[in-house]
Amino acid sequence: MKEFLADAPYVPAGFHQWFEAARKSIYTQVERVPLASVSGWDCAPDSSALTHRSGRFFSVEGLRTHHSQGAVPCWDQPIINQPETGILGILVKRVEGVLYCLVQAKAEPGNINGIQLAPTVQATRSNFSGVHRGKSVPYLRCFQEAAAHRVIADVRQSEQASWFLRKRNRNMIVEVREDVEADDGFHWLTLTEVRGLLRIDDLISMDLRSVLACMPFGGERHVPRSASPCGPTTTGEILSWITDARSRIEVRTERVPLTELDQWRREPAAIVHESGLFFDVIGVQVKASGREVGEWAQPMIAAHGTGLVAFLAARFDGELHVLVHQRVEPGFVDVVELGATVQCTPQNYDRLPRDARPLFLDEVLTAGVDRILFDVTLSDEGGRLFHTRSRHLLIETDERPDHPDFRWMTPAQLSGLLRHSHYVNMQARSLLACLHALSVPAGPARVPEQGAETV
Repeated sequence: MKEFLADAPYVPAGFHQWFEAARKSIYTQVERVPLASVSGWDCAPDSSALTHRSGRFFSVEGLRTHHSQGAVPCWDQPIINQPETGILGILVKRVEGVLYCLVQAKAEPGNINGIQLAPTVQATRSNFSGVHRGKSVPYLRCFQEAAAHRVIADVRQSEQASWFLRKRNRNMIVEVREDVEADDGFHWLTLTEVRGLLRIDDLISMDLRSVLACMPFGGERHVPRSASPCGPTTTGEILSWITDARSRIEVRTERVPLTELDQWRREPAAIVHESGLFFDVIGVQVKASGREVGEWAQPMIAAHGTGLVAFLAARFDGELHVLVHQRVEPGFVDVVELGATVQCTPQNYDRLPRDARPLFLDEVLTAGVDRILFDVTLSDEGGRLFHTRSRHLLIETDERPDHPDFRWMTPAQLSGLLRHSHYVNMQARSLLACLHALSVPAGPARVPEQGAETV
């Protein structure tokens, strides 16, 4: 990444030097260890769940899912249960009409490349209530006392619901009027500069992308009513479509002991699926610098293969629309959320019949370079997921597919739904942040005004 940051035309002036300096003081050293030796946790081979001895933080439990209309009607899996609602927040400030964002260089044990750019605040309730007995969270008060400032966005959103059980985070954007100094490890960047950096692999963290997606997209113009789902659709019709799916589809989950999960087995080092696919539950020992706590151990999920999330995009009357999919995942609070056109790990389908492959997967994988609007590989949540990444694609198409589980929406419509909880899933929010970045030219970045570090 060092060479790429130095040479990329959309890297802001001075950013490369700040980022490389941050690497020297903010880092994690991660060692994979057998689950049974994860200190501070009950991870014995006969444990029904992997739990912290404090009873806080999170647990890894067994889940059995029944899906009334799924291609697989029932399956078992381990899943992360973290009932706390955390805060993901970006502090913003306007200077001569330009919006600046305060980001931090954050080292997570699951990051494939050390530090990544994260929101101003990224904290679970255990973090900011001091359960870990570590340092206090910088800038947290700005979000806990947000009424004293201007709140641009404040909404609870889901985590990746295939791996997290009903996990939600409060996504906040708070504008301050007074000068706020950037502490060590923090940096003021314009919103345009942050969006430009989305073009670099594994630089903008999942949590930062989630909050960036909640930034208002601008006014939604009236979208004419269409009698067919293969054309533009009003927001009212989209809401009715989601409500119908939530009322019609039955998803039932039940907790089961990890020792009783079908097709999963406990090995000395990890919990693995018998097929060798999907993901493992592993143990890690972490030493860190630049975090609230300097050393800890924990279980993590390590996915097999690089995931794929992609929007097919088309223009109706000159306006860009993306094809969204009604997603059903076991960890959703309310059955269905809108996801990308394609969201999967392709290698999981290599041994399956062609008709079992996700719709539009092959169109995405075979798209020519001339149709690809955006292509970047970005890391998933690094606090619980180990070296887990997804390729993000925006692909233009001339096709107008007609399928009851898919609808065309404008980015502004998706952005409008993000004013409310549990309508747009994490992967679609990540892609929406990339859609915002399409408006950023890949030319030389604007040089920030002198003194913009403190705005």
